[in-house]
Amino acid sequence: MAVSPARKAAFNILLTLERGHAHSDELLRGRAVSALSSQDRNLATALVLGVLRWQLQLDEQFRPLLKRPNAKLDPQVLIALRLAAFQLLHLDRVPASAAIDESVELTKQSGHRFASGMVNAVLRKLAASPRQSAPAAPAAYPDWMRDRWQSFFGPDQACSICDHGQVQPVTAIRIPDAAIEDELQQAGIGLAPGVLLTRARIVEAGDVTATTAFREGRVRIQDEGSQLMAEIAGQASRILDCCAAPGGKTLILAERNPDARIVACEANPQRLESLRSRLAGLGERVEFRLADATTLAEDSEYDLVLADVPCSGTGTLGRNPEIRHRLQRDDLARQAERQKAIVASAVRAARPGARVLYSTCSLEPEENEQVIGAILGSQSGLRILPIGLRLASMRDQAILTEAGLRALQAALTPEGYLRLFPGIAGTDGFFIAMLEKLD
Repeated sequence: MAVSPARKAAFNILLTLERGHAHSDELLRGRAVSALSSQDRNLATALVLGVLRWQLQLDEQFRPLLKRPNAKLDPQVLIALRLAAFQLLHLDRVPASAAIDESVELTKQSGHRFASGMVNAVLRKLAASPRQSAPAAPAAYPDWMRDRWQSFFGPDQACSICDHGQVQPVTAIRIPDAAIEDELQQAGIGLAPGVLLTRARIVEAGDVTATTAFREGRVRIQDEGSQLMAEIAGQASRILDCCAAPGGKTLILAERNPDARIVACEANPQRLESLRSRLAGLGERVEFRLADATTLAEDSEYDLVLADVPCSGTGTLGRNPEIRHRLQRDDLARQAERQKAIVASAVRAARPGARVLYSTCSLEPEENEQVIGAILGSQSGLRILPIGLRLASMRDQAILTEAGLRALQAALTPEGYLRLFPGIAGTDGFFIAMLEKLD
């Protein structure tokens, strides 16, 4: 029996993620998915993200139907069960026979023919069971994660975070000029203005990844919150991007600072080569370095340092739902130690009077205000630059929309930081702080 291209692609991506490799957002934009037809690409995306978002519920539904509910299953068997269970429980238009039969075949093709009978029996029992109402979104998250959000942000905000993580985020793109926008619209791409930024657009119809402009790198997918980080950074003549890959923020820094010298650092050799390739059009304006951001050698070299640090990514759970299954509570402290080391290195590289922008796509205080608090407590000669002052100038420069200014002003913290919760302004969740190194 043949397996549909969409289910085969979804199975392979879920298996890769189960083994702890990559992120779903990256894999769903990879070559294997791009080669599918538009219909298959949409189905593969829905299957991957749906399984990841509802994984806890899916396991809870089919595991009692196993002879040994707590048995450890081979990853291929587990993915085949989850893939079919999601279709049976959440996709009314998919025939049960197609969902079951193709998962059974995937089990066989993955080298687990001995388990195919068990997969078939379990899924047929699940299909015959009375359909239960869909669980509330908070049930799709680990208890410890949901409980800490309630503790830090209150029950309403915690519920909103969970809700946003269960739906597909909007697709935002960066538009460098009006000609590109016209080209996309002529290619059948429906666009709406961005919520925050005048150069952002929201894709409302069509597949922007299939356009010539996207393939040639003249337009790129980038969340408005991610674009915002680089816009807040502002102007300078010598700029350091500590953790530059995949390069979207570096491109905006170059766009806004055409005469600046930019140094882009990345610790991973493969990511550095990808970064170099993506930014090749900038020529000698950008110097690429293989460097660990925690141990940068420069001292008082740069006017502006961007430290968009590696983090837990809990602000991007709608885009990368697998994070909720990988992240452990103890990971946050380990992340924070590395983040503090990166900020200390960034501060050292900044000259007196320079700005250091710290940002994460995390919701967790340990990775955000507590990192900044630790740096301020351990180093003299630093002060917080309230982000609100920068927002007003961005509106005057026609970088921010009026609606964007109002939304961001509401997201300012008493300390002068910016905390965007997922979905509040159509973005992922982000934290941004600006420091100034004093003379």
